[in-house]
Amino acid sequence: MHVLLLKEPRDGESGPDPYIKELESHGHKATLIPVLSFKFVSLNTLSDKLFQPEKHGGLIFTSPMCLEADERREEWNSSVKDKWNSKSIYVVGKATAAAVRNLGLNPLGEDTGTADVLSSLIIEREDTNIPPLFSPVAQSKEKSCPRL
Repeated sequence: MHVLLLKEPRDGESGPDPYIKELESHGHKATLIPVLSFKFVSLNTLSDKLFQPEKHGGLIFTSPMCLEADERREEWNSSVKDKWNSKSIYVVGKATAAAVRNLGLNPLGEDTGTADVLSSLIIEREDTNIPPLFSPVAQSKEKSCPRL
């Protein structure tokens, strides 16, 4: 059977997409068809925020796509990474955690699986008096984390 997967491929260091592997292990042929395309906008605003970690209590990344724009910022250096690593860097899921590690940052919450569960972890861990957490997201994306 030939299966069409309407999703973004997950190729890279971790090997082929896990859905492709699973389907092939059961004798199926699978093809991925990306359903969205992304255009990065406001990279200067993103850069400004990333270079002012003192204004934020930490970072929240809800998908690997959130990290792609960050990876494009050539100025992302060890000094800034060290400042962010002194704060909490929250993620949803293992793929997002791996992308955060590739940037040289230390993720928290990779086993949460959903934004709702991650929100509970954040509420548990963080003092209510910290500055706001910074969460870069795509404009077309719904709010991923409930308002805390």
